[in-house]
Amino acid sequence: MDISTVVPVYNAEKTLPKLVARLRAVLAATGRDFEVILIDDGSRDSSWKIIRKLSGEDPRIRGISLMRNYGQHNALREGIMAARGDVIVTLDDDLQNPPEEIPKLLEKLEEGYDVVYGIPAQKRHNLWRRAGSSVVRLILSGALGAEIAGNISSFRALRSPVRAAFSGYRGAFIIIDAPLAWATNRFGSVTVRHQPREESESNYNFRRLLFEALNALFGFSVRPLKFASLLGFCLTFFGAGVLAYAVGRYLILGYSIPGFPFLASIIAIFSGAQLLVLGITGEYLSRMYFRTMGRPGSIVRSTTNSGETILNS
Repeated sequence: MDISTVVPVYNAEKTLPKLVARLRAVLAATGRDFEVILIDDGSRDSSWKIIRKLSGEDPRIRGISLMRNYGQHNALREGIMAARGDVIVTLDDDLQNPPEEIPKLLEKLEEGYDVVYGIPAQKRHNLWRRAGSSVVRLILSGALGAEIAGNISSFRALRSPVRAAFSGYRGAFIIIDAPLAWATNRFGSVTVRHQPREESESNYNFRRLLFEALNALFGFSVRPLKFASLLGFCLTFFGAGVLAYAVGRYLILGYSIPGFPFLASIIAIFSGAQLLVLGITGEYLSRMYFRTMGRPGSIVRSTTNSGETILNS
């Protein structure tokens, strides 16, 4: 069984040589043919220069340079679609997912699963990263199922036929795990080590985590539309109740409810609800618009070692 390891790279010049050296040692020990695909996602340091050097030294190292930074999931999709192995392993470039844990994923995959996630025994992320990841999982639980969403991580192994779920997907907004859930329900997980970052800080700040959460919410769930419908129903019911109270008070007591503040508050409630519903609807319409105009998820600038065969290990 051939193995393709896909690594999205962003400003990782300090960790790339160590990562590739450890990957080669681990994959060679499996006795299988392998390739390592490094996708440079618009890095601003010398990451692409290092990738070209590494691929020049070993034809099993393939490099893909994207035109600009499209985001981790779009870079992953590019690498997964370019992979030639029977099994595809994805991991980050920061060495927090030790390459030495890859055999655990492969062993679990052999039990009949199509996708296996490596779940950290103890996460080494900061508070914002853990909170953001939890929000994304909570949102994805509606699209993927609570059990799957609770186990997702960037350290995963999947069988190559599963990537057919990406072939018909068009658009710049993607969460890799959602199309995987469209393709199969045979998910597994295994506990793996999670190391502290060896160099620099995480590229995921609060803004990017918020974007990931909103992308998951509006890209792969219809819950916001259901919420908008429920909100509209509740406010309509509330408005009918206020009208009945005002008319009843006038008929029984002979005068209406006094005061401009009461009327202003009711108008503000309904106006705010209308704007909220319009905003939610507009978010979905904007995504449909970007898809119809053919906005690409990523564009490749150049590649290295893009031959048609995987060389023997």
